[in-house]
Order: sequence, then structure tokens, then C-alpha cells
Amino acid sequence: MDPKFEHSKNVIKECLDRYDKVAVACSFGKDSMVVVHLAISIQPDIPIFTIMTPLKPKETFEYKDKMIELWNLNITEYRAKKDVPDGLWKTLPDECCRILKVEPTREAVKDLDAWVTGLRCTEGRTRTEYQEWELKGGLMKVNPVLYWTEADTWRYIAVNQIPVHPWYAEGYRSIGCAPCSTPGGENERDGRWKGTSKCGGECGIHTQQLK
Repeated sequence: MDPKFEHSKNVIKECLDRYDKVAVACSFGKDSMVVVHLAISIQPDIPIFTIMTPLKPKETFEYKDKMIELWNLNITEYRAKKDVPDGLWKTLPDECCRILKVEPTREAVKDLDAWVTGLRCTEGRTRTEYQEWELKGGLMKVNPVLYWTEADTWRYIAVNQIPVHPWYAEGYRSIGCAPCSTPGGENERDGRWKGTSKCGGECGIHTQQLK
């Protein structure tokens, strides 16, 4: 195995050794699928959680169902407990993300000791200062592919023949909710929240204390 890939796998192993209650966060984007693949190669029934919103594209729901069946994932799905007004994603994107993504993530991690993410520091301007191990409010966040490049991710996917979300074939480099995702961009996350002050930014799950 490539040394970078082996290191990431060892980070997940260490997390599982150190903590009793661990789950992997999965958005069904390319980096999430790499981390899930690494994690289930260590512990096939490792708990996984996903945050789904009514604004996700139908292709994400279809791809999610496909991968759950293909990999027999031990997954729990979380959704917001209330609806958001039409167009809130455009007028108040931070509030839309708080309701649809941050609050459900808080619910998902409330009983965990640690959670594992697919965050990478080369994705965009807001992700350069993260660490592999980040303790926030009693919850450890572990970022095993933090130092991978986009090319590393695609190389791992190719070597391991991992099916990917169909939107990547259409030029998307980062996939979130449908209204807030567009193809292309100099940096991977440039297509997120394009045309707003939030462009290339974060939904909040990696910037706010969750527990």
C-alpha cells in the first residue's frame, strides 16, 4: 500500500484503539467514500452516519442507497427536525446550513467519543489550518486524509475501483446541496455557494463546536 494510504489507515486504527464510541461521517462525496473504504477494511461494521437534506440532489440519494447495499454499510441517517423556508439557502445560507446540516450533526455526535471525517487541507481557502487530531469540547475529530491531494483521492479510488457520485463526471469537484453546488473552480470548493459571500466556505460542521 502507498505510504500515504497506509498512514491514513493507521490513523483510523489508532482512533478505534483509543476510543470506544467512534463513527465515520459520510457525505457520499469522493473523500468521504475513501475514508469509509479505509474504515470498513479495518472494521466492516464500523458505525457510519450521514446528514441528508431535502436540498441534496436526487443523484446523491440514489448513490447513497447504492453504496449502502454494495458495501453493506452500518449507517444511520440524520435529517433536520424542522423545515427551512423556500430560498433560505440564497438569502441566509449560514442559517440554512445551521438548520439542515449543523444541528443534525450535533445529534449524530452527541454520544460519541470521536468521529472520523474526510476533510482535506488542500480543498480550499478555509481548510488550511486543520490538524489530524482535533479535540473540541470533549469530542475528538479525526481527519485521516487531511494531507492528501485531490489527485491522491482519485488515485485511491481508481486503485480500489470505488464507484463515485455521477456528478463528478459532469465537472463537479465538491458536491453538497444542489442549489449550492456548481461545477469547476480553481480550487475544489470554489463551486460551493458560488455568487455569495460564503463562496468556497464551510457549512459549519467543521468550524463550530458540536458537543
